[in-house]
Amino acid sequence: MRFSPLAGAILLLALLSAVTAKAGDKCDRPKQRTILLSEHPSDGTQAVYVTGQVITALRFEQPVDPSRTKVIGWEGRLEPLTVVRNKVIIEPIRDLDSDEGLPLVVTLVDGTEIPFLVRPPWRERDSGGWPPILDQQVDVFKNRESYAAMHSALMDALKKNDALAEENERHRKEENSIDHAYATLLANGQAKKTPFRFVASARPKDPGMEMVVEVYSGQGKAAAVIYLSNTGYGETWEFADAYLTRDMTSYPKQPFALRMTRSAIAPGQSGTIAVVADKSAFEKNGQLVDLALRIFRSDGNQQVLVRMDRTLIRQ
Repeated sequence: MRFSPLAGAILLLALLSAVTAKAGDKCDRPKQRTILLSEHPSDGTQAVYVTGQVITALRFEQPVDPSRTKVIGWEGRLEPLTVVRNKVIIEPIRDLDSDEGLPLVVTLVDGTEIPFLVRPPWRERDSGGWPPILDQQVDVFKNRESYAAMHSALMDALKKNDALAEENERHRKEENSIDHAYATLLANGQAKKTPFRFVASARPKDPGMEMVVEVYSGQGKAAAVIYLSNTGYGETWEFADAYLTRDMTSYPKQPFALRMTRSAIAPGQSGTIAVVADKSAFEKNGQLVDLALRIFRSDGNQQVLVRMDRTLIRQ
């Protein structure tokens, strides 16, 4: 593999996985969800998904009895529960570990006890392809046939249907995209079959992941390839999302094509992520600008940041 001295001087900026930036479009966007309580005993405990320093509110049809509402093992993990009429406010002090679950019992004024398990955000691999769930408001309905319960459930179903339609449309467009074809070749180590020219590479430092980042120049396009080798013990690395933006924040996102050989990399395994961006993504007010490619892992933290310089676009 070639390593160019241009890496540090021109256009690569790669950050360690310890960077605490979060994937804004995934877990940081407010989430509202509906829970319809089941009368079946095996369906008694509901999960609530929370993240550090983000408030989650449980809203019920009846007022809550604060004296009989409690969470077990909250010390050092959550702020003390707050009960306001028919709402229970949960505020984690920090992110919960992936295997943590805190039992919560909410008791309504009529004596109904509703058990919950407070958990970290639901990972994408566990959710059948849906984005990770982070609850910021959960509407809990005891009467499944009430107007409010049915309306809330209908809104949930419509949101999921819209998300599925959007995902299907994205896949349809990708099938006919030349940029996705180029990204597939790059991810599979076939850069010579693409019109791109290698420009620079770098090795970001990370205690649990060996990384090599390469950038490529193209006629009206640019590309980046990230090679990942999991050198950690016991933890599987999982891809969450990627953003291409005109600054170091998550918005506004620019369009790009992405392909990867693995979305989950177990210890000892390696994987590759390839991104191809068209010239139009670099254009702002008639001028070309630099872009930032940000790769996030499943815990919401940023794995790597790659600066894609406007000079990568060949006229």
